[in-house]
Amino acid sequence: MDFLELTDKTILVCGLANRKSVAWRIGQVLAQAGARVLYAVRSPERRESVGKLVGDAPVYVCDVEHPDQIDQLRDEVAAAYGRLHGLVHSIAFADYSAGWLPFHETPRAAFLQALDVSCYSLIALSNAFRNLLDRDRGSVVTISISTTRMAAENYGYMAPIKAALDSSICFLAKSFSQFSTIRFNAVCPGLLKSSASAGIPGYVESYLYAEQATLRKRAVETDEVANAAAFLLSPRSSGINAQGIVVDAGMSINYFDQQLIHRPPAPQ
Repeated sequence: MDFLELTDKTILVCGLANRKSVAWRIGQVLAQAGARVLYAVRSPERRESVGKLVGDAPVYVCDVEHPDQIDQLRDEVAAAYGRLHGLVHSIAFADYSAGWLPFHETPRAAFLQALDVSCYSLIALSNAFRNLLDRDRGSVVTISISTTRMAAENYGYMAPIKAALDSSICFLAKSFSQFSTIRFNAVCPGLLKSSASAGIPGYVESYLYAEQATLRKRAVETDEVANAAAFLLSPRSSGINAQGIVVDAGMSINYFDQQLIHRPPAPQ
C-alpha cells in the first residue's frame, strides 16, 4: 500500500555529504517509499565521494554560495525531469575555525557566510525552482533545530541563523500562496549524530546530556528525522504548512528531570 503517495514522485535532496548526513537518510526513506530521488552536493569532489553511496541516483553539483550554480541546477533538473514534487533543504555551514568565542565576539564574515549558506540558500533554491515544483501538491522541507531559544554557548551564532531559517519558512509559505499551494515546513530535531554536528565544539558532551534529558533516555535518531521529513513531503501532510515539527523525544519538557538534577557533580 502506497500510504505516503510518493511512488514515482520526483524529489530533489540538497545537502548530501556522506553516510551520516540527514540528507542521506531522507533520501533512503523516500526511495523506499517509491520516490525518484535526485541529489545535489556542494562540489565535484563530493559527488565523486558519494558515488558508491547513491548507486544509480542522479547527483548534481551546486554550491549554493554561487547563484549561477543554483540556476544551472534548476536548468539541469528541468531538462531531465520537467517537474519536481518535492525539495529538501538539508544545508548548513558554520566556520568554527576561530575556536570557541563568546557570542558577542562572533566574526562578521563567519556569521554572514553561515546566514548565506544555511538560510538564504533555502530562499534562493525555492525561488529558482518555483516554476518546476508541482503547484498543487508540491512540498519544500528544511532541517532546523528543536529550539532557537536555548542559548547553547558552543552552538553559538548558528541558533540565530536557524531562527532566521524558521522565520523564512513562514514568509516563503505566504509568498508562494499567491500563486500555488506549495507548502513549506521544517523538521526540527534534537541533537543528532550527524556529519554536520561533527564540527561543533564540545558537541559530544551536549549530545550525551540531551540524550539523558529525553523522556526515553535515548537520543533522537536520524531515521526519525527522515521519517518526519518524508511525511511532510507527502500529500498525507497536506494540511500542514509554515510549521516546524519538533522531533526531540520529549527533551523540551524534561530539562528538570530528577536524574539530571541529582546526578553526582563532575570531578574538578
